[in-house]
Amino acid sequence: MSNYISAMTKSGDVVCYIIDSTNIVARAEQIHKTSAAVTAALGRLLTAASLMGSRLKGETDSLNLQLKGNGPAGSFLAIGEPSGDVRGYVQNPIVELSLNQHGKLDVAGVVGRDGYLHVIRDYGFGEPYIGTSPIISGEIAEDITHYYATSEQTPTVCALGVLIDKDLTVINAGGFIAQLLPGAKEKAIEILEANVNTMPPITQLLSDGRSPEDIAGILLSGFEYEILERRTTEYHCNCTRERVERILISVGADDLEQMAEEQPVTEVNCHFCPKVYRFSPDELRSLAEQAK
Repeated sequence: MSNYISAMTKSGDVVCYIIDSTNIVARAEQIHKTSAAVTAALGRLLTAASLMGSRLKGETDSLNLQLKGNGPAGSFLAIGEPSGDVRGYVQNPIVELSLNQHGKLDVAGVVGRDGYLHVIRDYGFGEPYIGTSPIISGEIAEDITHYYATSEQTPTVCALGVLIDKDLTVINAGGFIAQLLPGAKEKAIEILEANVNTMPPITQLLSDGRSPEDIAGILLSGFEYEILERRTTEYHCNCTRERVERILISVGADDLEQMAEEQPVTEVNCHFCPKVYRFSPDELRSLAEQAK
């Protein structure tokens, strides 16, 4: 069953991308053992990376969202693929903070309200495109909206949400990005703004059993529109032993030979998934030869 859709108004004024990312965020929480507010923050960033990455065209393209705030969770990283699949990492997965003034998880508190959002698009050739904008709230959706406005000059509305249960598991998660297309008429802008301002939170819609198609109907109420695409996305790490070997080779021959002398088995843990790759001293020496 698809959990992601894209839709566009038949008038060509608005395009939107909508995802139920519950499975993605739940898997991230299982892997990284994050505390509640960190799960919400990482989950929002993963949701955004899936929405933005799914718009890439080339099979080897990738999109990196790096959130570097001054909060106690440290840096966040989410990598989106053209398929909409994502993987992510947070520097400090366990941060315990009180609820914010609204009685909700303090996402801005763990992220920090001072720092930068970096958006890196790698198209597999030449230098990657890097866009940067300051963190304006730490709530992530507002920061994504601000990035589009300042770095890409694209009028955008972004909504992201993660609902956490008392046992720290993920009840639901999702989000949408809606953008005005060039030449959008004033009436279309008014309709979209009214729809966005009256929409319930994305987590409430998902709790009510609304699908991405249902949410598109609410977001684009008053428009004639068509669904452009449906797909299924998931948390997916593309690490392999061969990739890890290339990373070790880049360390250099001297360091690899020293590692081979110091320990009977060298373990390399993937930042994005639970996989552990083990190398014997002889394997490290072989890699050291390749590094020379």
